[in-house]
Amino acid sequence: MFNMTSDELRKNNAINTASEIYQQPAVWKELVSTLSAQRKELNDFIRSIYEKHERVRVILSGAGTSAFIGDTLVPVLRRENNANVQFDAVPTTDIVSNPEEYLQKDVPTIMVSFARSGNSPESVATVALGERIVDHFYQVVITCNKDGQLAKDTKNDKNSVTILMPDKAHDKGFAMTSSFTCMLITAYTLFTSNDFDKSTIADAEKLIESLPDSLNKIIKFDFDRIIYLGSGMLSQLSHEAALKMLELTAGKVVAVHESSLGFRHGPKSILNDKSIAVVFMSQDPYTRKYDLDILREIAEIDSGMKVIALTEKEDAEVTALADWTIPVTGGNENLGGDFNLTLLYTIFAQTLALNKSLQLGITPDNPSPDGSVNRVVQGVTIYDYNK
Repeated sequence: MFNMTSDELRKNNAINTASEIYQQPAVWKELVSTLSAQRKELNDFIRSIYEKHERVRVILSGAGTSAFIGDTLVPVLRRENNANVQFDAVPTTDIVSNPEEYLQKDVPTIMVSFARSGNSPESVATVALGERIVDHFYQVVITCNKDGQLAKDTKNDKNSVTILMPDKAHDKGFAMTSSFTCMLITAYTLFTSNDFDKSTIADAEKLIESLPDSLNKIIKFDFDRIIYLGSGMLSQLSHEAALKMLELTAGKVVAVHESSLGFRHGPKSILNDKSIAVVFMSQDPYTRKYDLDILREIAEIDSGMKVIALTEKEDAEVTALADWTIPVTGGNENLGGDFNLTLLYTIFAQTLALNKSLQLGITPDNPSPDGSVNRVVQGVTIYDYNK
């Protein structure tokens, strides 16, 4: 697995994280089969809400990585849905502290809660606030834990539905990996009419097997800063990619994210001779022009930094500009959109973070053994809302 034996991974307290990255194509396959069997029931639930109200707001919510699922999906969901449905991504951490800024009493709302454990205090509190403030409040809980508080609270509630991820998606490691991609696929399937492109599973299997050779070269460069860039939903995905590096290296690698166009407006000043910039290239011909522009610009910087470009398939122009180019598909057919690229690019970001963590002598399954950060957040006080 990633050119490491199971014994080596166990010795370095990395077996769970490595396994949960590696298993994703198989877990996606199981998830897609389950969603197919549930699709009519789930579609009927959503359609009944749409038909009941002239306007419906869908809030995609979670904390940390779970919040980034909504951020990544909102651009594509807004494009592919009817005008009377408004999609917003709002972290539970924002809703809990400022509920009146994000919850609207008179707007029928579907709260989509993304949760690995379903026990985060902000997630539970967000639902309670929604039930209290919004007149017509509905829930979709997408979770990896059937025994979590969110799943328990929706039982026997006709205005709620819980969608459980495969058991293996309930990550044992500190960082969310399988859970992130599975919940991403689930929400995309639920709120669009598109079937999941199963060729992405085959592409992911090939990518996982080919990545170690590229990563062994990349990891030889002694970087302590990494910048993820992209456009549209890939810009939002860059937030999750940066967090994976920050989490798994226990903050020893400074990891930031920005849009391809936004990078010039100040954030570019972070680059130095120990930096890697990663550009998530869009497959959309128009958007890709902007990704290529920033790739050209940072490739010309004579500072000793390195550039990685992730792209759908082999591209001579991209290869000429980047120090390392990672094509994520076989290139025989074009993907239908950037959604499938998000899944493949995520695997790269997870695996690079795992490798850098091990190189630094950190234990990926528990990168913060001092308890400064935890798998399920601790230390949160939820105050009574009395307004």
